[in-house]
Formats: sequence, C-alpha cells, structure tokens
Amino acid sequence: MRHEIHDLLAPLPGTARQVHSFHFGPAEAAGKIYIQSSLHADEMPGMLVAWHLKQRLAELEAAGRLRYQIVLVPVANPVGLEQVLMDVPLGRYQLESAQNFNRGFVDLSDEVGNAIDGLLTDDAQHNLELVRRHLADALTRQQPDTQLQSLRLTLQRLACDADMVLDLHCDFEAVAHLYTTPEAWPQVEPLARYIGAQACLLATDSAAWSFDECFSLLWWQLQQRFGEHFSIPTGSFAATVELRGQGDVNHRLARLDCQAMLDYLTRFGAIAAEAPPLPELPFPATPLAGVEPVATPVGGLLVFCVQPGNYLEAGQLVAEIIDPIHDRVTPIHCNNAGLLYARSLRRMATAGMVIAHIAGREAYRSGYLLSP
Repeated sequence: MRHEIHDLLAPLPGTARQVHSFHFGPAEAAGKIYIQSSLHADEMPGMLVAWHLKQRLAELEAAGRLRYQIVLVPVANPVGLEQVLMDVPLGRYQLESAQNFNRGFVDLSDEVGNAIDGLLTDDAQHNLELVRRHLADALTRQQPDTQLQSLRLTLQRLACDADMVLDLHCDFEAVAHLYTTPEAWPQVEPLARYIGAQACLLATDSAAWSFDECFSLLWWQLQQRFGEHFSIPTGSFAATVELRGQGDVNHRLARLDCQAMLDYLTRFGAIAAEAPPLPELPFPATPLAGVEPVATPVGGLLVFCVQPGNYLEAGQLVAEIIDPIHDRVTPIHCNNAGLLYARSLRRMATAGMVIAHIAGREAYRSGYLLSP
C-alpha cells in the first residue's frame, strides 16, 4: 500500500487541510479503480465501509491477488467534515459559498475535445490513451482560487484515469440504492445485485455535474462529438452508491457492503478469485427522470405512514402533516406508483419541503434531476 497526501489550498493562514489517498495493487496493473467516501461529509456509512475495504485490500495485496490498481479515499471531504454548528454536522454544503460539495465539478469535455481533434485514429486503444492524457493535462492546468475548487480538482485528478469510479454516499433514511447512466448500467448492474440496491436510477445527464458525472459524461460527450467517424471507447464508468441512511453506521452492515464490493471487484476482474453467483435484483432499474419528489404544501409535524423500501400505488398516503395548534391534519399522497427509496430525517416539515423520493418506472421530469 502506498499512502499519498494531497494539500488543499488554505483559505487562511493556519487552516491547511489535506486529502489522503491509499493506493493498492501492482504498479503495472491491468487497470485502475477509484473509490471514495463521504464527499457529503455528514454521510458516514461509506467511510466505515472504506475503512473495512482498506484492511481487506491490504490483505489481498499482500497475498498477490490484486490485478488492478485500486485507489481508496476514505475521507473525501475534510472541509465539510469540520463543519459542525452547535452539535449539528453540516457536511452537504460548504458554509462559505453555500455550494453543494457534490455539484459543479469542472467540465473539460470541450477543452479535451478541441485538444484531440485531428489526433484521433481508427485505433480505439490509441484514442482512449489520447483522451486520458489530455484530460490529465487539462486538469493539471486548472488553478483553483478557493479551497472548494482545490478539493474538487484534487479528487478529479486522482480519479481521471480510472476505468471505474465509485462514490459512496447515503441518504437521510433510505434503502440501499445507486445512481449511474444507462450506458454504464450493464457494467454496474452486478454491483447493484451484490449490494442489494432496491432502486437503481439511470440518467446520462442530471444537469448537476456531480462527481460521478464529471467522468461518465465527458466520455459520452466525446462520443457524441467524434463517434460517427472515430472509435471512442468509454474510458471510465461511474456510479454513486447510496448505502442506506445516515444512521446506518455499524460494523455488521459495513462488513456486508465491503464484501459485496469485493465480490463485485472480483467479478470485474480486479481481484484474482472466483466471484459468487449474482443475487436477484430487488427492483428493476428506472429512469432518474421518473423519480417523484414528494413535497408538502403546508408545515407541521411530519408523521410518515410508509417505510423506505415500500412499493406505493399511485395516490397512496405517504404521510400526514399535523398542525398541533389548529388541529389540522393534511394527508400527503404520491402522484405516481413506485418504490419509496428515501425519506426525510426531519419530523417538523416546512411548507414546500420535499419529504420523500419515489422511484417510478416512467420518465416525466426534465432539466435538473437531483436534489439541490
């Protein structure tokens, strides 16, 4: 194992922060896999899974069973990790800028496309290496002005040449689920099966430029631009893996998730072993544009009537909003059928607040598809 330390831009004297990456596997590996956790710094299940992975990968490396280089970043967001206000962790948004830590990664598809224009050939492997080289060069030329930009660039540089990128998150109260693209779904589906993902949400472009999309979307855009004349392989596929809810931090679940990911990496060919048979997929993949964000028109005490993992029919009661002063009870129903995969942790709702998300089978939304 090789341990690397990456200094972030310090906004003030005496406030330096670092990202730590752990590198496993042979120097001349068949490929590269990048895994990070807790980019939203108040989402801890992935960090515990990453800690378990770190121990297991060290054992596999010592036994000579790693075929790929595997880069692990257990604490992907030291900036957000420190944001605790009056005993409440605030790790989703940077307090200084109010920006979501997992949005707005740099889009280099035009810059890379312009750089490789005229250099592509009929050799797909040549084109893959060409894109990766120019992407790495473009990221090297980027100069951050803020600590947040420094963090984003550090993570992008670490993952830019990976065949597979896995970003470990969680929701508020949720079942295991994941986000990826329709193009990557055949490669990601085994992971969904091993971790028991009850919702798998697919979109080529959510319009958010989240961490996973800054890789998968770049290759897709280059294919749209050059694919009619040149072979542009998908040099990197990515998935955001949501490991249930914020409170699901325990060794039993973390060991299960760690083993599921190792089984997936084995099936992918990164670990020398025989992968176990694939379990059944609990619920078929559905479009991200088919997700219904269930919102309440009024504020009050939030009392849920359904649990994460329940399949709801159109019009089914999701929750009641109770006004304890005027004794008004407002029922909240879903509009569409689907699987309720996540719901709010809060129990006092404000008017207009999204209280749950339901994965429907039919796409009906467009534009920006993720939560803020």
